[in-house]
Amino acid sequence: MSQYIELKQNGNIAEIILSRPEAYNAFNLEMITEVAKLLTQLATDNSVQGITITGQGKAFCAGGDLKWAIEFSEKSGSSFHTLASQLHLAIVEIRRMKKPVVAAINGTAAGAGFSLALACDFRIMEQSAFLRQAYTSNGLCINGGGTFTLPRIVGLARSLEIAAFDDPISSTQALEWGLVTKIVDDGTVLEASKSMLTKLAKKSTYSFGWSKKLLTDSFNNSFESHLELEREGLSDCANHADGQEGLKAFSEKRLPTFG
Repeated sequence: MSQYIELKQNGNIAEIILSRPEAYNAFNLEMITEVAKLLTQLATDNSVQGITITGQGKAFCAGGDLKWAIEFSEKSGSSFHTLASQLHLAIVEIRRMKKPVVAAINGTAAGAGFSLALACDFRIMEQSAFLRQAYTSNGLCINGGGTFTLPRIVGLARSLEIAAFDDPISSTQALEWGLVTKIVDDGTVLEASKSMLTKLAKKSTYSFGWSKKLLTDSFNNSFESHLELEREGLSDCANHADGQEGLKAFSEKRLPTFG
């Protein structure tokens, strides 16, 4: 692992810990490249059924390292172009991964950290943490898939408000707007994430993978093509061992036991 990333595995749950606390876990090129590589590896690791992403110290992730970007090239556009390419690989890997990914927001999630959290399937946020898109306050536009995920979570009008004013979003406000799944006491977000992923691991991960794919792709497909994709998914799930167990358990009036 990179000096900026820690990986822990508790049973079938992997924890990616962003470990650059002196910079509030802001991404430089080496750090985000390692995150993208690690997500790619975990996506095909059969010993892992769920992933938590969190930060070390006071922040989840403060976004891209602006100091690094300025020093990287005389033209800042070049540095952001390079940094964004790796960030986007990580974002796509999260959205295409068939496993659940939880953002355990232990502190500030801003800029690319905000977008990274939005890309995750679920977001658990500590009471004192806050969200902020941050890009526009620095004369930049939202990146990391934020302009795709944000309006799909809170709607266009609210997204424009967040982009225009860039006010910090408290945990209470984030929950009210649907930006996070739940709020927990400070210091308990990792345990809450583990509990959620443990609960999900008892269900059919194969079914979850198909459901995640269908919901993600629903924004891009025509109605007719999406219906066909649903039919394909349903048939595939029914032929899978999990589907067979689920149907058998239903007929036998018992709870299923998925592998």
